[in-house]
Amino acid sequence: MELKRLTEHIWYMPYEEERDRPNLCYVKGDRWSLAIDAGHSAAHVREFYALLEKENLPLPGLTVLTHWHWDHTFGMHAVNGLTLANEKTNGYLAEWKDKIDKNGPGEFLALDESIRREYPAGTEVIVREADMVFSGEVVLDPGGCRIRVIQAEAPHTDDSTLIYAEQDKTLFLGDCTCKDFTTGVKSPELCKKLADRIREIRPATCVEGHWVPVDPEDTLADLMSDIG
Repeated sequence: MELKRLTEHIWYMPYEEERDRPNLCYVKGDRWSLAIDAGHSAAHVREFYALLEKENLPLPGLTVLTHWHWDHTFGMHAVNGLTLANEKTNGYLAEWKDKIDKNGPGEFLALDESIRREYPAGTEVIVREADMVFSGEVVLDPGGCRIRVIQAEAPHTDDSTLIYAEQDKTLFLGDCTCKDFTTGVKSPELCKKLADRIREIRPATCVEGHWVPVDPEDTLADLMSDIG
């Protein structure tokens, strides 16, 4: 695995299907840097950070979450610096933390084979809540690359967050364009709302959780397909 450079300020560690690992993305500012998503596990985070260090890039001081799903968040306890999530995301993390703390990781490990590959026998499962919580939209300025962090309605889950790097015209979407996580159905209404939001932002590049960076028209075409 290698770190790929996308723009002047942005790098990413590509997704992996076998362990259902999403892209882990990195934005380098003049003053500090941030990551998008916290990874599937501590091992995932360590691999990401090793690639950053190989490129002499400073570790992120902040990690922003796109949504609560474990492959994007259960590495939070291993990240450098602080974490930021919308309040709905943090609520889901609190529920899973309580569940695993009380009952152990059995229910979580039973969800999918990719999880068991990420967490071989005896590997501890640790869930953390975010250090900072927002609602609506916040703007970050790590220096030379203004970042909008936007809570959005989307078909995949009700806690979706978009992250837009303005100078680089790059929109990070997590998994928000995918089908509903629990039903496997795409809501036409939510797809249209998300499509409108993407068009309003007008990115040059879209980075989804488990795909290569693409032109926004590709993302919009995928989002609006099969919705009846």
